[in-house]
Amino acid sequence: MADIQPFAALRPKPDLASKICELPYDVLSSAEAREQAKGNPLSFFHVSKPEIDLPENTDQYAPQVYAKGKENFDKLIGEGALRQDSQAYYYFYRQVMGKHSQIGLVAAASCEDYLKGIIKKHEFTRPDKEDDRVRHIETLNSQTGPVFLVYKAVAALDQIATKVTSQAADTDFTAKDGVRHTAWAVRDPITINAIKNEFAKMPALYIADGHHRSAAAGRVYKTRKGAGHSGHFLTVIFPDNQVSIQAYNRVLKDLNGTDEAGLFKKLEKVFTIGKQGSAQPAKKHDVSLYINGKWHALTFKPELTASAKGIDGLDVTLLQNHVLAPIFGVDDPRTSKKINFVGGIRGTGELEKLVNGGEYACAFSMFPTSISDLMTIADADGIMPPKSTWFEPKLRDAMFCHMI
Repeated sequence: MADIQPFAALRPKPDLASKICELPYDVLSSAEAREQAKGNPLSFFHVSKPEIDLPENTDQYAPQVYAKGKENFDKLIGEGALRQDSQAYYYFYRQVMGKHSQIGLVAAASCEDYLKGIIKKHEFTRPDKEDDRVRHIETLNSQTGPVFLVYKAVAALDQIATKVTSQAADTDFTAKDGVRHTAWAVRDPITINAIKNEFAKMPALYIADGHHRSAAAGRVYKTRKGAGHSGHFLTVIFPDNQVSIQAYNRVLKDLNGTDEAGLFKKLEKVFTIGKQGSAQPAKKHDVSLYINGKWHALTFKPELTASAKGIDGLDVTLLQNHVLAPIFGVDDPRTSKKINFVGGIRGTGELEKLVNGGEYACAFSMFPTSISDLMTIADADGIMPPKSTWFEPKLRDAMFCHMI
């Protein structure tokens, strides 16, 4: 059963939250973070990507980078820009992006649950990225970026969320990208116990985003043997019927020695090809191909999809096995230089731009993977192909920090 605990969050002073809270450390480069934080000493990029305050050629994994992050973190706390609650609470965190709204519970999830598989994963992690997060947590004695978890929606929790979020918010701001972020503390002991009890009934939680943060928290927990608050890690937990998954699209460097006519001859063995195509596929097993200034509608042939279940039935798997590997020579999408990936938030216009500019030969626009597919695969202890999901909106670092 899922063990989630209230905790005394370190949070931004409400009137400074818009200046402090930032996108996750791993969705932009050091150069982009440096530009975003320019002229803003409160930006949390000074903590999450502290190499921006050191010479540009500094190795982002050098010891002085983590030390600089600690210095900047302590400064924000010392100046009162970040303040820790005096008691342990749960929190609700609402994000609104355009017409989409989602409300998650902010809580400290159990490292034991992660290690035992009650908190289920669907991706491999890289040791170097794990090491980076371990060093960041250890140096700051804090988890500053939340793990995005999902649970199968429960009516009782929906009712609690509706009641709490109808009250005055603790923090409310709209970020530069137009996403609105609002937070409420759950201070009522009866409500806190009700939330805890509902999660205690759940057989599993699912990692949507944040596999490296989860793995790093587990390692710190084992190293510290659960001392302090290291036995739990920072999460925001959303009901599955609220989360939004966008496509993760593919762009190819070249046609692997063939021409456009030859490519379509090969694709005809895999797809039914429509005469008119749109930039965004309409349903699962539809793919859109952009080449030479035109979109083409592709549908995987029924004989390829009829018996394909679980991982094998994902469009990204079908494309990899029947198109990218045999036709384009992309044997390992994790390491191949022939392919790149474009998150759906950047839009299909970005695919057109990359191909029209000559940097890439063609692009595949994918239909988004469903959250139900993700949970089914995680329940079977499966590992999804790389770049299968892109979650939006992104949780903001420094909205909540968990001091360990």
